[in-house]
Amino acid sequence: MGSPETLSLADKNVPPPQLLPSWSFGNERYSPSPLATVRDWELGWSLWTKFIFVVICENMQAHSSSSSLSTRYLSCHGVRRHKDKDTLLRILRFPSPSLGDSLAMTSIGNLTRRRRRSATTSFTNHTNAIPPRPFSYNKSLSKSSTVAAAASSSSPSPSTPQSDDEQEGQSKGLSPRRLWRRFWKVAAPYWWSEDRTQARLQLAAVFALTLGTTGVSVGFNFLGRDFYNALANKDAEQFTKQLLYYLGGFACGIPFFVLRDYAREILGLRWRSWMTRYYMERYLKDRTFYKIQSQSIIDNPDQRIVDDLSSFTGTALSFSLIFFNAAVDLISFSNILYGIYPPLFVVLLVYSIGGTAISVLLGKGLVTLNFLQEKKEADFRYGLVRVRENAESIAFYGGEENELQLLLQRFSSAFENLTQLLISSRNLEFFTNGYRYLIQILPAAVVAPMYFSGKIEFGVINQSVSAFNHILGDFSLIVYQFQAISAFSAVIDRLGEFDDILDGSTSKYADDSTQHIHLICHHVHPGFECNGPVTMDMFQKLLHIENLTLQTPTSKTTLIKELSLQINCNDSLLVMGPSGSGKTSFLRAIAGLWNSGSGTITFYVQDAEFTQSPISKTPSEIPRSVFFLPQRPYMNLGTLREQLLYPTWLEGATPNSNGSSSTGMPPFLLRRLISGDGSKRPEMPTTDDLVKVLEDVRLDYLLARFNSLDSTHEWSSVLSLGEQQRLAFARLVLSKPKLVLLDEATSALDEDNEAHLYQLIKAAGITYVSVGHRRTLFNHHNAVLHISKMDADSTLCNWSLGSIDKNSLSHLSKLQN
Repeated sequence: MGSPETLSLADKNVPPPQLLPSWSFGNERYSPSPLATVRDWELGWSLWTKFIFVVICENMQAHSSSSSLSTRYLSCHGVRRHKDKDTLLRILRFPSPSLGDSLAMTSIGNLTRRRRRSATTSFTNHTNAIPPRPFSYNKSLSKSSTVAAAASSSSPSPSTPQSDDEQEGQSKGLSPRRLWRRFWKVAAPYWWSEDRTQARLQLAAVFALTLGTTGVSVGFNFLGRDFYNALANKDAEQFTKQLLYYLGGFACGIPFFVLRDYAREILGLRWRSWMTRYYMERYLKDRTFYKIQSQSIIDNPDQRIVDDLSSFTGTALSFSLIFFNAAVDLISFSNILYGIYPPLFVVLLVYSIGGTAISVLLGKGLVTLNFLQEKKEADFRYGLVRVRENAESIAFYGGEENELQLLLQRFSSAFENLTQLLISSRNLEFFTNGYRYLIQILPAAVVAPMYFSGKIEFGVINQSVSAFNHILGDFSLIVYQFQAISAFSAVIDRLGEFDDILDGSTSKYADDSTQHIHLICHHVHPGFECNGPVTMDMFQKLLHIENLTLQTPTSKTTLIKELSLQINCNDSLLVMGPSGSGKTSFLRAIAGLWNSGSGTITFYVQDAEFTQSPISKTPSEIPRSVFFLPQRPYMNLGTLREQLLYPTWLEGATPNSNGSSSTGMPPFLLRRLISGDGSKRPEMPTTDDLVKVLEDVRLDYLLARFNSLDSTHEWSSVLSLGEQQRLAFARLVLSKPKLVLLDEATSALDEDNEAHLYQLIKAAGITYVSVGHRRTLFNHHNAVLHISKMDADSTLCNWSLGSIDKNSLSHLSKLQN
């Protein structure tokens, strides 16, 4: 009755496909090759039987123009219509790892990723006498993900020791209480945010439309009864009348289903947008991203922000509708079923409770396996990203074989875990398939004696089967959605762990050490401008370091012991020493990236609004007062103009003059990602200023090379390292910071360009601290700090500080050697 629609997660009661369109492979025939091992046989048989099921179903209807279920099914395995036959061949002809052939397989979508796609379900689902067919690969909760690579190692034996990842995954067993607590912590902030009014109104609209769809389902339940009564009685007039009622019901009911799904998707998009901003703000705030990366606190934060947030919002809304719809269905159809035959209702309760208990028992390990699969596939993808980002270095080294081996190891780990995941899912499906197909005859068998005795009409059998299926679907949510629930539990756990770390509430993240380096910001009157002419006060304090003992964050190895020095305005300090002595770590401590150790670092910041409390123990001004130039500058994604403005100004970050967005984005996405720190930024440079600074650093030829300031390229690839270093100096000159830290920032430049750039920043009156090894750097600094490697048992200081003059150059050369 009507063309079937795409399956929706909110529609639990979906019958087995009756009318399916064709999906053709042309004249080619495909068959699975023999499988050499038991594990290969299990994987191959699982995939082959599922494919045969789809082919049989679609052969039942060869002329429908609707989208093919087999196409949708195979797309979950990475196979697109007529384009990926080779992928299908790899699925059907899966070779044995023991033969040393290349392995290639496709990840099952709902086991590793969740995609929130859904549309309306045909109204015939609510009237058809055939029981629901809850797809294990539910498209509303799945996001297809293809993982293909080569490997040659066989599966490990059962006695193989567990990896750290496996032990970590097994420790992730979530109690329902802990799972709910993490879910609430992740989900709740949006519903009390600045967007809460709009969000709650949209949620109310979704629930109202869901009530409407339930009403439509109840109406079709009674229409189906009268329709089949007319058919059984061979009453042509009544049959035609009921058929017209059906068509009218379609016209009136379709908008409820379409608008419900549309409203849900819009709400999910808005929720995801807010949460993405919320998590990115916290991730980038107070250099949390740096601490997570440098201390290896968690794996793949990028995946948690992109994939897990997307899965969480869509799946949370879908499950909310499922449970809400189940409650309404239960109330609506229980009265119908109980009124037809009370014993049938009792049979339903016993059947659903027993099925739920067995499903939980068989699928209890899926949560752990799903958690591990998320991590292992993210690790594999990150390895491929690393190859792309470091392609030139790998090519120079000739490290292709090494990279291939490392990537295959990561893929092999993901493959082995996915194998276990498929086997566990297969075992669960043995039960769920039997559970599902038994109900095709169960309700009819119970009420058939009443029909034979003439107590009920034939249409009542169809009505009882439909009501039975609705209520059984409500009671059997865990049976039908167990794999989706286990995958969602893994997402909740990953996001909950990430949320705890962003809050600093985990012992893994919090610094338990009682001693750490204190950063203090001292606000002073700007009696003299530090960046002014040379005739101004040359002895104004800018930075004071007292008794600094610097240690590595993880191993607590001492790098520098009890260092004290003072840097005044227009000073220039050169930091030298052997590799590994702690020179760059010293700059990290000044910039506030490392705080392991003891001592005090005090910044003197000019502040026109002098207060009675000029000292701040949590100085937010330090990032604006200190500018850092690494040996390999960071090239952000954007135009040449944006390269020059980074990081002091945000090009195009402000909304329209009326505060709105021409793209229709929510207001919370128009605000600046991280609010300003209160310090005054320099005025935005004009185009002429940008052109001039390119001339100053001898990069004016880039304008002709790339046509304009607004061209976009992969700058880290198209510019040489020397050009990138000069571009970084252009940023420095534009920003005019109080203090700049240079970590071998001229290592790729010749002596002439190096001298030119140092003269440029010295003429601008910028105070700088440089780390370097070249003797030519002596000409551009007035003091030198030499750091030697710290002996483990030594109690003496490992540094020396002195001025640079002709008499000291020979001594400094000896120290350097």
